Amino acid sequence: MLFHSIHFVIFFIIVYGLYRVLPHKGQNRMLLVASYVFYGSWDWRFLSLILISTIVDYFCGLRIHDTDDHKIKKHFLRLSLVTNLGLLGVFKYFNFFADNLSALLGVFGLHTDLAVLNVILPVGISFYTFQTLSYTIDIYYGKLKPTRCFWDFALFVAFFPQLVAGPIERASHLLPQIQNPRRPTLQQFYEGCYLFFWGLFLKMFVADNLARLADPIFAKGPYEGGTVWIGVYAFAFQIFGDFAGYSNMARGIGKLLGIEIMNNFLAPYMAANPRDFWRRWHISLSTWLRDYLYIPLGGNKGGDLLTLRNLMLTMLLGGLWHGAAWTFVIWGFYHGVLLIGHRLLGPWLEKAVRLEGVGQRVWKAAKIVLFFHLTCIGWLIFRAQSLTQLGAMAKAMLTPWATSDPGLLTGRLWQLALYTYIVVLMQIMQYLRDDELVIFRIRIPVRALIYVVLFYMILVRGVTGGKEFIYFQF
Repeated sequence: MLFHSIHFVIFFIIVYGLYRVLPHKGQNRMLLVASYVFYGSWDWRFLSLILISTIVDYFCGLRIHDTDDHKIKKHFLRLSLVTNLGLLGVFKYFNFFADNLSALLGVFGLHTDLAVLNVILPVGISFYTFQTLSYTIDIYYGKLKPTRCFWDFALFVAFFPQLVAGPIERASHLLPQIQNPRRPTLQQFYEGCYLFFWGLFLKMFVADNLARLADPIFAKGPYEGGTVWIGVYAFAFQIFGDFAGYSNMARGIGKLLGIEIMNNFLAPYMAANPRDFWRRWHISLSTWLRDYLYIPLGGNKGGDLLTLRNLMLTMLLGGLWHGAAWTFVIWGFYHGVLLIGHRLLGPWLEKAVRLEGVGQRVWKAAKIVLFFHLTCIGWLIFRAQSLTQLGAMAKAMLTPWATSDPGLLTGRLWQLALYTYIVVLMQIMQYLRDDELVIFRIRIPVRALIYVVLFYMILVRGVTGGKEFIYFQF
């Protein structure tokens, strides 16, 4: 059930109508049922996995909190970790590691075919696994008290707007909103409608149109310099429109229900360095990795060498979180190298630029443009279907800006500009004001005109047919 499908519209109208007339407890029970219906619409068998995670973590959270015995606390934390990571490992990573182990044994002459599992990757499993794990970890470290109401906890795990593709919420933020009576305000209604339709625009007008441009370029060779670069640029804005579009729609739905979901993006392509990028892109994942991996590893407190190690390990796991493929591991490694390079060379480079007398505004703009292109190289790694394709396309990017069909190249450039210029303008506005809802600072007549233009573009140029979101595969 996709947010931009007629099925979801009908589903949400029913949910919203019931929500407005039910008391608080009735709202929560109804939202839980609706969330299971929403998730089960992909495959009802997936419900068993989310129920296992919910039941195990609910009872583990209570036992961790209620005992004073540190060994018992650790025992139930391990039970939570093993259950959740075990399910994730079996369904997402088992075949990847089995195939690679077979290949490794073959190098040493030990030819064997390890059994593989014929399973479907449950949609959203990486998202809700990290979300529910943070609950038990926070209780273990005394940062959170468990909820005694099973139904409230079940809704925290399965809340349908952000269930299958985030943002990855924390219990300290979402659970109190579930537990306390809520009445959506008029401002939340306005912001919710805007966020939903802005997300719809990003998905249907930007992402799905750019998919028509990027997909054929990545699908077949021969690869030529100009064509590959256009494909990479197109995918950079496609994945932003697709993922940020989903996150905005999720947040908009949450606001309509009186529930605030965290912001997951803030003008990421205005980042001037890798550290800034991860403060702006997939914020819920980057902060999760920071709090539950990077800091527990020691963060930046163990000296330069250990800090660099911690950065690399964190980004490698971040890459593997996205998928069971070597391209994702390399993508994580690449971003680890960028973070390490920035930490080692950034201060020296800033000092050199100051000595050269380069203006701050010029230097800031240059950094944004440079890092955007470094990000695009990362997106090539992320999007490649195999290491062979990655090598061929990377090699083509180093050749002159050329194509066997110059007319086709011009047409692709026009399409790229058409589907990205509004996104670029909005990111600049958000960056300058440091506000993702900057549109509400614009005068009402101008704002109304913007709404009309966005709605017109969705209707006239938006891609229909319900193309799935990219991050559903993670």
